[in-house]
Amino acid sequence: MRVLAALLLNLLPLAAAELKVASLHPLIGDLARQVGGERVEVVDLIGKNGDPHHFEPAPADLERAAGAKLYLASGMGLESYLGSLRGIVGGSATIVEIGKDLPAIEEEHVHDHGDHQHRNDRDPHWWHSIDLFRRAATITAEALSKADPGGAEAYAKNAAAYRTKLDELDRWVRKEISRIPRDKRHLATAHDAFGYFCKDYGFEAIPLQGLNREQMPDPKQLAALIAELKEHKTGAIFPEKESNPKILEILTRDTGIKAGQPLYADGSGVTGYEQMVRHNVGAIVAGLAAAK
Repeated sequence: MRVLAALLLNLLPLAAAELKVASLHPLIGDLARQVGGERVEVVDLIGKNGDPHHFEPAPADLERAAGAKLYLASGMGLESYLGSLRGIVGGSATIVEIGKDLPAIEEEHVHDHGDHQHRNDRDPHWWHSIDLFRRAATITAEALSKADPGGAEAYAKNAAAYRTKLDELDRWVRKEISRIPRDKRHLATAHDAFGYFCKDYGFEAIPLQGLNREQMPDPKQLAALIAELKEHKTGAIFPEKESNPKILEILTRDTGIKAGQPLYADGSGVTGYEQMVRHNVGAIVAGLAAAK
């Protein structure tokens, strides 16, 4: 009878989620799943391999998000289309910018989104700080609780458990990075996406492009970059999984500096936040720990 009962239970449909959420960034989608648990259905509008710098929801994306009470964005000016999206969803859904009130690295730059640009004075790549992602778990729990008060206790519990997991991840990162001599902690990357990581873990960031992949250095800037890389005796230049600009080929050729393993800059192509962090740290340590 117990076996029969177990079989019958397995045949029953799973309980429907209490809240539908649309994610506008791959890592925010993972965060929503960690905090939301079984109560939340998360629809990743950008997709696993989408580029957050250029994504803009199309009508088909909005159809998939039909019924969502929340649209979760990364914020800090990354999603320049949010004003238009608010006009479309109206009062049927709330758009929450998870990173909006997190402490940002202030740096004036022009952020390029395809055929239009806007000026942003904050570096939007805050997810590379585990501490900020930990704070984002609390913000996400609050947003989910407001949309689904009945799940407030579950969201708070899930967020607390996830923060503990992130604490463990941070300890692992610090242990791994300790293998890199302090005078070798110069992180040369394709575009300026790792400022928060460098700030948290004592690296000097050497971005080869701007805060997006379209900004390219002019000949004078390129010469200055080569001089800086040589001056610091940089151990490796790290490309990105999402792109491999020709500038990296030029710099590795002209400086003799090896190319490190590609890093994940924007969360595209990974199954979750922890996978991205562990891959990036592993690649950075492999490239710099034994650098002479």
